Amino acid sequence: MSRIEHPDRPRATPPKRAAALPILYLDAEIVVVDKPPRVLSVPGRGDHPNVIDRLRGRPELTGNDALRVVHRLDRDASGVQMYARTLHAQRELVRQFSERRVEKVYLALVTGYVPEDGEVDLPLLFDRRLGRVRPARTRGKPALTRYRVAQRVAGNTLLECRPVTGRLHQIRAHLAAIGHPLTVDPEYGGGLAVLLSSLKAGYKPSRRHDERPLIERLTLHAASIRFVHPTSAAPMTIASPLPKDFRVTVAQLARLV
Repeated sequence: MSRIEHPDRPRATPPKRAAALPILYLDAEIVVVDKPPRVLSVPGRGDHPNVIDRLRGRPELTGNDALRVVHRLDRDASGVQMYARTLHAQRELVRQFSERRVEKVYLALVTGYVPEDGEVDLPLLFDRRLGRVRPARTRGKPALTRYRVAQRVAGNTLLECRPVTGRLHQIRAHLAAIGHPLTVDPEYGGGLAVLLSSLKAGYKPSRRHDERPLIERLTLHAASIRFVHPTSAAPMTIASPLPKDFRVTVAQLARLV
């Protein structure tokens, strides 16, 4: 059992009334939030919810609405997302990212049994025709992802991933390239959702409502980020716990091993 999906189930839509966005760290220079899935890192096309709009007007950020982007998470991923509050902080943090001095750790639930720790050193190229990135050794940009097996569960593996470079969709494309796409990631070969009925023998559906997936968004979570504070130069590590949907999915799969 390497992939769990439900082709007929529509993607969930965000609630009309969004919950408060958790702030993990805040000072005069930076703000770090715990980004939920289905929320954009920056304003985009349409009326999709985004972090910057949801932070605007918060009492903690009064007088500083111009949050500055230093990195981004995919819309359907969750976890640690950092913004600069000053131009100085943005320039310094962007420099740290470009010099690969920022360490990001992701948790990725992937299909299949990953036998051992490893790395994927594979250049990536954005394919406009496909609308996503793909491996391209001749024309692609260098991309390196290191991974460690954190836990093996039924039909899937939980990996701790450390991207050395920061290419678009890097972890998703690299794991798909080695035959272990994210468990939920239809764009790169994963499924649409994880359903308990597909896992549990003798599962009895409710007569009152349709089955709800354990998780139906990218099984990718930005667990922590380590960097040097742009003003004090103090080393900092900020972490985000696994969200409930991700945590419950791993726990249910672990019971079936």
